[in-house]
Amino acid sequence: MSDATGTQPLDAAGLARFVDHTLLKPEATPADVAALVEEGVRLGVYSVCVSPSMLPLDPATTRERGLLVATVCGFPSGKHHSDVKAFEAARSVRDGADEVDMVIDVGAAKAGAWDAVRDDVAAVRAAVPADRVLKVIIESAALTDHEIVEACRASEAAGADFVKTSTGFHPAGGASTHAVSIMAETVGGRLGVKASGGVRTLADALAMIEHGATRLGLSGTAAVLAGFGGADAPAGGDAGY
Repeated sequence: MSDATGTQPLDAAGLARFVDHTLLKPEATPADVAALVEEGVRLGVYSVCVSPSMLPLDPATTRERGLLVATVCGFPSGKHHSDVKAFEAARSVRDGADEVDMVIDVGAAKAGAWDAVRDDVAAVRAAVPADRVLKVIIESAALTDHEIVEACRASEAAGADFVKTSTGFHPAGGASTHAVSIMAETVGGRLGVKASGGVRTLADALAMIEHGATRLGLSGTAAVLAGFGGADAPAGGDAGY
């Protein structure tokens, strides 16, 4: 398995740079988030992703140590008014988020209301400055192949930087290589593709990248990297994200 350039074999350090190291459990405490940050630095991940109520994080513990900060918006249902999502996203940016992962209104997607999906994403995009990354969670396991394509198109039209498979909380399931392939083909390299939800093993992670993922959302990052044989053993189990 090669890195994103296709030129070097992907090792634990290379894979870690794909990872948003994630803690979105409702019962997460400030101590849990502090531990997540320290583990993220130790593992060399790209970012940590936490709930918006856990922001701000101290830049001295994150950005100044090479660790970006991501958060979620309209999470996990997406059934929020667009202006509420926009307010939440703007607040998160003020609180230091480098990246915002928003959830679409999945019901609008199921109804084929693609203008509504686009406008929802556009409202959040307007609240997230161009120098910050906006990822759009389409909840791919709940969509048909056609709906995945249309959700990606609507997200791109609204100015998203990434499309993302899943919240990890939907009963329909999380990421699949099938969905990632469709998403990657649809956005054609113009947007990133994030696979999240149920990616628990090294084989899972490598398969997602092989099928077009350019970012991974993992809560069990240490366990995944330990699959290379040289990473530290995980401190705990995967939370399902």
